Amino acid sequence: MPRFDRLTSHAVALPAQDIDTDQIIPARFLKAVDRSAMGENLFADWRRLPGGSPDPTFPLNRPTSAGAHILLAGNNFGCGSSREHAVWALTGAGFQAVIAESFADIFRNNALKNGLLPVAVPEESIQDLFDRIERDPYTSFTIDLTEQTLSFADLPPVQFEIDPFARRCLLDGVDQLGYLLKHVDRIAEYEAAHGVD
Repeated sequence: MPRFDRLTSHAVALPAQDIDTDQIIPARFLKAVDRSAMGENLFADWRRLPGGSPDPTFPLNRPTSAGAHILLAGNNFGCGSSREHAVWALTGAGFQAVIAESFADIFRNNALKNGLLPVAVPEESIQDLFDRIERDPYTSFTIDLTEQTLSFADLPPVQFEIDPFARRCLLDGVDQLGYLLKHVDRIAEYEAAHGVD
């Protein structure tokens, strides 16, 4: 998993509430085994017209979305089933962070375990972000994980919360198992000192 410390990028705005995991990646694409290829089917039912051609009005199909590593969405992002595939589709499409007012708990946990940073900010901040992207789709945002801030334009940084252990794993570029393996000697010392079998 790559380290995540600071990300500066423009964002793709998807102004919808309650985007569920089946909308993020429809169930018919869950049999794929190549995580990186999952990005091709991100929002498949929204990105394509009934005949299969790209819908030019969908935000991810616009030229301004090219190179964006941040997705901006509404409240309750990632609700629905507990599929990790939703996170894999987002990272497979190049996203490193999702900014929303709130996240479904299971999605947030899956995201953190797979190197995708969920940034929850207050509703008024979300609306300001949407407004700025509407005026300038190339507005640059900076997410600083060390400081736990989201910065953009001339406004003061917005603080966000993150589980301290998940934050440490992202900063170190390791998943939970990788973190434990990094400390296997210390774990063995503790077990020996405390008579743990």
